[in-house]
Amino acid sequence: MKKIFVFSFLFLLGWLVYYFYPEQPLPKDSKIDAMIVYKSKHQLLAFSKGKLIKTYTISLGRNPVGAKEYEGDQKTPEGMYSIHDKNPNSGWHKNLGISYPNQNDMAKAKRLGKPAGGDIKIHGLKNGKGYIGKFHRWQDWTLGCIAVTNAEIDELYAAVSVGCTIEIKP
Repeated sequence: MKKIFVFSFLFLLGWLVYYFYPEQPLPKDSKIDAMIVYKSKHQLLAFSKGKLIKTYTISLGRNPVGAKEYEGDQKTPEGMYSIHDKNPNSGWHKNLGISYPNQNDMAKAKRLGKPAGGDIKIHGLKNGKGYIGKFHRWQDWTLGCIAVTNAEIDELYAAVSVGCTIEIKP
């Protein structure tokens, strides 16, 4: 009985440390001009003038392996895109719109006889669900978007301008 109590206590303590341990903030007044996403590593790297300034741990579409082929496949796209929109009033806290689909994406979907889809974003957590925090990273859950915590999307939203490039790699 004592071992179960000790194990439970240590598990809860670890869980609390993970949840509340502060993330390293972006350097003050940072301006992100490029991002690279490594889907296999679940990482978004943010760059300013060619220098890596922060790495974010992300969640992806529920079906993360391979490039997005058509609307509804729950995959996150792969390729070169840009941030083309910023929405402070999203249903997902805030978001940065990714310029998917491009011409190649549309041609691929057309060959499959399906719509390419759209509305691929970097976003926070669903409004009212921000308490989930870093635990969202434990599984891929989006419909093809890139998800970060609400605090992280606040940082990115402030530091990223429309036109910022984003390369999404396998």
